[in-house]
Amino acid sequence: MITGAHIIIYSSNPDADRAFFPDVLEFPHVDVGGGWLIFGLPPAEIALHPSDENGKHEFYLMCDDVERVAVALKANNLACSAIHEERWGRLIEATLPGGGKLGIYQPKHERPPIRD
Repeated sequence: MITGAHIIIYSSNPDADRAFFPDVLEFPHVDVGGGWLIFGLPPAEIALHPSDENGKHEFYLMCDDVERVAVALKANNLACSAIHEERWGRLIEATLPGGGKLGIYQPKHERPPIRD
């Protein structure tokens, strides 16, 4: 029934952010015309949290080694926060070239099986 997820990150400098995903994070991509890139993602998971309001969503990338990711970001002159230890993972907040923020974490929680 569901074949995937399409995530949109809004940016005031999309060209700089579009370069970040293949150049720094090494995400594969296709150009669907005019430099409009769509990136392939690694396996994903979804969680539902309680809230007093509907329509609020968050997006995080996950990694195996958050310290290594932080080093790679800094080597590419990108800012990131210090590592925050949470019950559920080790989290950094990366600043994209366009100025937006992106959470990246190393999960401590069990991961679900990959859906085919």
